[in-house]
Amino acid sequence: MKFWVGITDNSWFDFLAIKKPDEINFWRPSSILQFKAIEPGALFLFKLHSPKNFITGGGFFVRHSVIPLTLAWQAFGEKNGASSFESLSKMISRLRKDKQRDPLIGCTILAEPFFLPESEWIPVPDNWSPNLVQGKTYDTNEQYGKNLWEAVLSKIQKPSVPSLDKPENAVAREARSGYGADYLTKARLGQGTFRILVTEAYKRRCSITGERTLPVLQSAHIKPFSESGPNKISNGLLLRSDLHILFDRGYVTIDDNLSVVVSKRIKEEFENGRDYYALHGTSLKVLPNNFLEHPAKEFVQWHNENIFIE
Repeated sequence: MKFWVGITDNSWFDFLAIKKPDEINFWRPSSILQFKAIEPGALFLFKLHSPKNFITGGGFFVRHSVIPLTLAWQAFGEKNGASSFESLSKMISRLRKDKQRDPLIGCTILAEPFFLPESEWIPVPDNWSPNLVQGKTYDTNEQYGKNLWEAVLSKIQKPSVPSLDKPENAVAREARSGYGADYLTKARLGQGTFRILVTEAYKRRCSITGERTLPVLQSAHIKPFSESGPNKISNGLLLRSDLHILFDRGYVTIDDNLSVVVSKRIKEEFENGRDYYALHGTSLKVLPNNFLEHPAKEFVQWHNENIFIE
């Protein structure tokens, strides 16, 4: 199994170690860099800048996306490792040569992060090169990787220390077998991750109209999170902001055939709605490529029974 050790900004780590969020955005200032070193569900570990040559925490890799800075802040807020949008913007501006108003940045999304107390920091392996700029992939089939893997798991699974061959608890099982697309169906994903995953699954287009203007597109829960709706792509739609409001308030829904249904109450209550009634009966214009990520029937039915108004 492969996992990653990424070189981490010390102040970013210190800020998040205090917050202990349920998800984080390990961002890079450049939009050019892609991240294909590990599969979804793999461990992504934090290594502080020299001279603090220690592994200090990590998380589980979900996805790498290139998105505008404003969307990164809207999705993750302080989980970007900054106290405000202005602070994050200044951090990125210092690392870029251009001065774009809303630059594209690389976002590596991590779920279920953990932060080790300083007394339990792990020294980097002997084969770690001080010349590394981004980080390094390790493999548990090699000795250095196996040793580091065991050292990390022993810290996050006290008092039981599982072996690589016989994981003894849920964290080890997740770390050992949670690779690939299945990870997204069983992981405990946060709200920010949900927003980005839905945005990407729907190709950055409104599912109803096909609108591509990203600032007005919003990830909507079909079954609200407040009603125990999960942060899963199959419980999401990417909607233009006005349609999102109407969907949440029950004036718009979709049926089991994934066609748009517009309530007659719009005309009754607002004496208008011509543009919305033009959408009535039309099929969703955009759907995820993966059929398993299409709106799940159980969530659609819940919305129709509990939110939609005839």
